Amino acid sequence: MDSEMVGPVAWERVDRQLRAARNYWLSTARADGRPHARPVWGVWLAGALWFGTGLESVKGRNLLCDPRCTMHLESGDDVVILEGTAERAEDDDAYAAYSRKYDMPADAASFAALPQVGALFRFAPTTAHAWLETAFVDSQATFRF
Repeated sequence: MDSEMVGPVAWERVDRQLRAARNYWLSTARADGRPHARPVWGVWLAGALWFGTGLESVKGRNLLCDPRCTMHLESGDDVVILEGTAERAEDDDAYAAYSRKYDMPADAASFAALPQVGALFRFAPTTAHAWLETAFVDSQATFRF
């Protein structure tokens, strides 16, 4: 199917990939500007990626100083890259979706009890880029929110 795709990647495809992914790569900037990239678990819900990270972790500290970041999926062949901002947030629906997806307790108390998780963040994309490596020129798509 992918090799037969003609034209830009459709948003519906990107949305499915974001919902189905287990891991998301988060890239932030340290206070001195050096990049920092790490995988996080998360859920794509209501046009945002909700994920947990420790407030004392490098990525947590980076986001508290500068919420601008990028998020991407693991594949370099079926690419999805999101640019936007991430801020601490609380959302019962996001916690419930996280709990179902990863088969673990997920609420403010359980996140706070795990230092590596710590707090829930809401990543709001402003731009998304997607393409298939096998059809790079024809499949490139950019979405603005």
